Amino acid sequence: MKRTLHIRLKAAFALAFIIAAIGASAQINTEQVLRVGRNALYFEDYMLSIQYFNRVIDSKPYLAEPYFLRAIAKYNLEDYAGAEADASQALSINPFLTDAWEVRGVARQNMDRDAEAIADYNEALRLLPRNRNILFNLAMAQQAAERYQEADSTFGLLLRYYPKYDNAYLGRAQLRINTNDTTGAASDIERALALNPNALNGYILRADMAIRSGGDMKAALADLNEAVRLQPRLAGLYINRAYLRYSLNDYFGAMADYDYALQLEPANATALFNRGLLLAEVNANDRALEDFNSVLKLEPDNYRALYSRALIHRAKGNYQAAIDDVNRVAEAFPEFPDALWLRSDIERSMGRMDRAEATYNKAKQLAAAARPVEEGEKKAVASSDVPEELVSRRFASLLTVDDNADIHEQYNNSAIRGRVQDRNVAIDIEPMMELGFYSSPSELGSNTYYIKEIDDLNATRALRYAVVVTNRAPALDEDIIQRHFKSIEYYTSLISGIHTPRAVDYIGRALDFVTTRNYASAIADIDRAIALMPDWAPAYWLRAQARYRKLQVDRDAPEDGIDAATRMSVADATMDAILADIDKGIELSPSTAVAWFNKGNLLLERHDYTSAIAAYTKAIELKPDMGEAYYNRGYIYLKLGNRPAGIADLSKAGEAGIVPAYNLIKRIRK
Repeated sequence: MKRTLHIRLKAAFALAFIIAAIGASAQINTEQVLRVGRNALYFEDYMLSIQYFNRVIDSKPYLAEPYFLRAIAKYNLEDYAGAEADASQALSINPFLTDAWEVRGVARQNMDRDAEAIADYNEALRLLPRNRNILFNLAMAQQAAERYQEADSTFGLLLRYYPKYDNAYLGRAQLRINTNDTTGAASDIERALALNPNALNGYILRADMAIRSGGDMKAALADLNEAVRLQPRLAGLYINRAYLRYSLNDYFGAMADYDYALQLEPANATALFNRGLLLAEVNANDRALEDFNSVLKLEPDNYRALYSRALIHRAKGNYQAAIDDVNRVAEAFPEFPDALWLRSDIERSMGRMDRAEATYNKAKQLAAAARPVEEGEKKAVASSDVPEELVSRRFASLLTVDDNADIHEQYNNSAIRGRVQDRNVAIDIEPMMELGFYSSPSELGSNTYYIKEIDDLNATRALRYAVVVTNRAPALDEDIIQRHFKSIEYYTSLISGIHTPRAVDYIGRALDFVTTRNYASAIADIDRAIALMPDWAPAYWLRAQARYRKLQVDRDAPEDGIDAATRMSVADATMDAILADIDKGIELSPSTAVAWFNKGNLLLERHDYTSAIAAYTKAIELKPDMGEAYYNRGYIYLKLGNRPAGIADLSKAGEAGIVPAYNLIKRIRK
């Protein structure tokens, strides 16, 4: 199967205009905060810069500059919806802010809203008619909108003004490729490379042309070799070169490229998947399984990886694991017969002949409905080899990186600091907020939440250590653990030495028990505290926390002869008790956003998405800057297929300092 290397030529705008575009602010303090934010933006600390611009906006929402600057930060984080919203707000305050038209146009263009982008660029050109960046972006937007004659005219105008602008030739080359003028495209690429022998995208475009046309693959490989020389730290180039090497039967070269790509980006799912396929091809099944496991840890719904792992499990004789994986594929693609062919084959290997036959017949019906079977194919369809080969084409083909390079005004050879969206991290929800003594600061500083009742408790100094509310509790060393064992002894002597036990002493000891992972004892102490002080909301939240932690431990414990149904029933009953504690705490303190957030997390775990969304929404109503609630609600919206709502929530989460939000925004656009 042939795949082409794809290159997406994006709109570009220079960061350098920022400083000149900003006027003086009315007050020294506001200007000072803006200046610090500008500095952070200049040094590509985008998340930090947003926090400074937030402060200015909160103080003086009538200023255009902080919205404009925040739009630039969000654009660089690839939060295009957020950038558009901020640029629009800046323009509503100051419609003569030319650069804001450009930023909004670029954001819209990256969201494939090309007609709106064209309108923005035209407005910007009305103010700056010969601006090189804006003309280039306009031509690219016209091309994306398939307004090819207009694009060609704009490229012509751009090259008349700037005849030595290599990016313009490359942009026009892409236009000519799209209009099947390969001769003209080749000429433009050659002119670009003559002007700039280091024009990375020229080599990638030329390689792409060769692959699309079934041309000289060795020449395409030579072009990618040059691209790698120019950008030796870009993992996507190694992934794409590996594809070419594999096409030229250079298995070991392809494997070396995947290995190096993973040195650069250890969590690159595409490289892991492709390497897994190559390993499976030479029956290195254990290593292939490790790679597919890594992919699925990063992307749990990667059905290509699930299918490929099922094949590995079958080859290793892990039939139940294979069945589990292929069932997930079949559930996601109910009209896809190939998954059923494989399941039938696995069931036959397990000796489940009746099931195998039923599955086989269902697959045959689906296959017949999808494509009429020719007479000469009837025998082949009955073979298990053919369905598997079909799956290999659909689910297990080598992947290339579509967005491996962009045509920018300037290409930076160094790693881009601050582009947190480029981190390859496992996608997970923001965890529940917990009561404890320690918190790990986030990349943007403190990561604790305020609860009035906890603040009041700390103010009494009745506990040996101050309590914090966080979802970022750090791992504790042995010295800290020993400190809390001694604290438990202290509370025990205090409780046994007084005639009237105090709820606060039981709470203090319970917190120490939670810290030392003794959840059963913690729950017992909280029960005693609640009996003495039944109207204190945090006690119920702490009990919910201890019960949930204990449930997690019990889930991972050996079965000890308890059947699965009983374990499930006990877990469900425990979850009911945890939710009851959360609800009781909310009843006593209904304005605590953290409690609603935790309720949302528990409902999400139960797959009650509608109720979870309602809980997160309540948390946001109570605390409009609660990024964790926006993030988790956005996560649910994405699971439900509501991309606009999901992206909007993730944008707000990122704005509030939740760093993984920008990584997820980028992933869902692919």
